[in-house]
Amino acid sequence: MLDTDYYELLQVERNADEKTIKSAYRRIAMECHPDRNPGCKVSEEKFKAVSQAYDCLKDPQKRAAYDRFGHAAFRQGGAGAAQDFGSFSDIFENIFGEFMGGARGQQRSSALRGSDLRYDLEITLEDAYHGKDVKLDIETTASCAPCGGSGAKPGTAARTCTYCEGRGQVRAQQGFFVVERVCPTCRGSGQVIADPCASCRGEGRAETRKALEVRIPAGVDEGTRIRLSGEGEAGSRGGPPGDLYIFIHIARHALFQREGTTLFARCPISFTTAALGGCIEVPGLDRTRHEIKIPAGIQSGKQLKQRGAGMPILNGRGTGDMVIEVQVETPTKLSPKQKELLEEFRKTETGDECPASSGFFSKIKSMWGDLT
Repeated sequence: MLDTDYYELLQVERNADEKTIKSAYRRIAMECHPDRNPGCKVSEEKFKAVSQAYDCLKDPQKRAAYDRFGHAAFRQGGAGAAQDFGSFSDIFENIFGEFMGGARGQQRSSALRGSDLRYDLEITLEDAYHGKDVKLDIETTASCAPCGGSGAKPGTAARTCTYCEGRGQVRAQQGFFVVERVCPTCRGSGQVIADPCASCRGEGRAETRKALEVRIPAGVDEGTRIRLSGEGEAGSRGGPPGDLYIFIHIARHALFQREGTTLFARCPISFTTAALGGCIEVPGLDRTRHEIKIPAGIQSGKQLKQRGAGMPILNGRGTGDMVIEVQVETPTKLSPKQKELLEEFRKTETGDECPASSGFFSKIKSMWGDLT
């Protein structure tokens, strides 16, 4: 059974993601766990096989080696054996360790660091401006209480792996080199749990939910990453926990668009305000009204800058600017009196009021003169 394809053992496709593989392992491991099938050798062997399969497929490097070489990747002298080396220094130590006081025979700790977690948090632009305290409910793992994180059944303990003598690696001869690979018995931990904890199935940790309160600093932007050290998954068999990374996402705002510390907004104004000039008020994220002066004769698309009314600088001092882009709006509903006044205005037009349109139509007239 140990040579059965790992994906078949876990009943998943070869392109299955980490979450699918983890869910499949937990389901099958629970079905064939020795505690639920006392005295059944078949269930015991299946439990060992699916545990070995999951240990391989949950590790990206081991999985890549297995996908390429199959079971040969982890056999002595196999084609993929070299995939288990951490660096060239590991090979150097294997060759010269005996002559230079190396770590041969030294026991390897079975404790492994927990995985890092990612949490995507969406906040409003106002929250990004002022900063915010948020409460998070995180699904993670914690040290198993019944076994104290050891992974062994309460009252028992893990024993040193006799196959690798606790080193977590075994040696193999490849040509002129003596190299090492992960021990197939203890899978690199250096220890073997003969009687695993029923609560955590030998992992030394169990799923739980954790409530956290996090301060989001003022000035964060889309994609800002906040790291919370030690708030990730618990380590295996007493290992240190991983970290939690919070990725910030900014919700779309009804008025403003953001580019760095600059806030952009399009503001429609009446054609009379555009012609005669005036003032408009724009509400800022700083909860104040900003008065924007409109110069007479302004055109659509003209940008007006309000200094210091933009976003605060993250972990710094000062703020960016607010930029208002003017959009001149042509009236669509006019009263009879307004139409009368506009007709009178049109009668007084000389062409100098709108030089751009006057120049455009002058060019058209010259083109018509060239047509036969």
